Amino acid sequence: MESKIGMYGYRSTSTGVPLSTLVVLMLSVFTVSMGYGIILPLLPYLIERLLGATGDAVQVSRATGMLTGLYTLSLFLFAPLWGHLSDRFGRRGILLIGLIGFGVTMMTFAFIENLTAVYAERFLSGMFAASVTPVALAAIGDLAVTEEARARRLTFVSLAGTAGFLLGPMLGVFIARGAANMFPIVGAAEPLSLPLAGTAILALLVAVAATMTVPGTKLSDAVPQRERPASEAPVWLVPKLLCVSFIVSAGIGVFEVGLALRGKQELGLTPYQIAVMFSECSLVMFVAQAIVFSPWVKPETTRWFVAPALAILAAGLFFVPRASNFALMLGVIGAVAASAGILSPILTYWISRKAGNAQGAELGKQTAAASLGAAVGSAVGGLLFDVAWLPNASFLLVTVLSVLGILLSLGLPSQLVPRRHGKVGAGDGGPMPKPLNSIRR
Repeated sequence: MESKIGMYGYRSTSTGVPLSTLVVLMLSVFTVSMGYGIILPLLPYLIERLLGATGDAVQVSRATGMLTGLYTLSLFLFAPLWGHLSDRFGRRGILLIGLIGFGVTMMTFAFIENLTAVYAERFLSGMFAASVTPVALAAIGDLAVTEEARARRLTFVSLAGTAGFLLGPMLGVFIARGAANMFPIVGAAEPLSLPLAGTAILALLVAVAATMTVPGTKLSDAVPQRERPASEAPVWLVPKLLCVSFIVSAGIGVFEVGLALRGKQELGLTPYQIAVMFSECSLVMFVAQAIVFSPWVKPETTRWFVAPALAILAAGLFFVPRASNFALMLGVIGAVAASAGILSPILTYWISRKAGNAQGAELGKQTAAASLGAAVGSAVGGLLFDVAWLPNASFLLVTVLSVLGILLSLGLPSQLVPRRHGKVGAGDGGPMPKPLNSIRR
């Protein structure tokens, strides 16, 4: 494949995305996802230790839900702002702020011994992490010169996030357990401190790499490569995609918190078994994402997968609280993870495709919608977990919400790629225009 000098002076292939840039963007998303995954299965045990003898199961479940929800709520609040700032001032600077800030807050978390301070850290960590994913995705949207390149590079970044969450729970448990066995005389916080500090150091190293590989040029200097202005798409189309993103993330938020709490309090599972469930979830999501935008699936056909995947998600969420043992839980987890793994990259791709020149802003909104859903789902998962008057209330609620998502998505295929006189409309299903041969520098 012939190479050429790209618009930022980097040598790139016809995809438009330099390999070094892609790798660093993937590492950025991988790092923040791994940091989140490391904490999740250990959080109930950390809260239990910080509460001491005064804490009970209800307090632990509520604090777990609120802390997980606070992190994702912070993502919701700041992702659109970071995305807009990256459209205006360039991707690299905003990405560096996010990585450095995330590293500092994770290092702080490694030494916290107060529950109030944990709440503050989770909010700040989410604030900085909010810049990483939308900016990384927007950078791909800027650089990709074909629809296939955009779809698959966006999927690579999404896969990196899934891989981080896949490795995070297992790494957190294994490193914490190894530290406790090797250094039994240290304080109770030390086993958890080691994986958190390691994540912080990785974030700072990736920030150094980003200064050398991620373009710093503002969006106004980029190649005009969109298939049509975003204003030509119906004004309600992207908001509908954002609503579906919210629904999917709300279901996953309830699922994640319910998985940790149910595994600990109802099934009596060990931290290792809970970490295995989270890792299985991420592994299935990873495989599903790899398949949905593989070379054998055209990007345009993915619009037909949304409603069926939502149906699988609804069924999986309904059966999660009815799985009575570890083996059944693994089966249900696979169904939920597969549907979420299919939906996440599809929604990201179509929002990027319809974003026009506002890649950062629209993908920031997508991150915000997904984060708000995860925040609401996590909070609901913790607050309604032990409600006596309505058993499994949180899972019932998100099952109903998923059914509403199915109804909302039924018309999406024809809306995303409208047909005109029996043919795919210009700018919707056809290839993107060829990039300019020369760019004013």
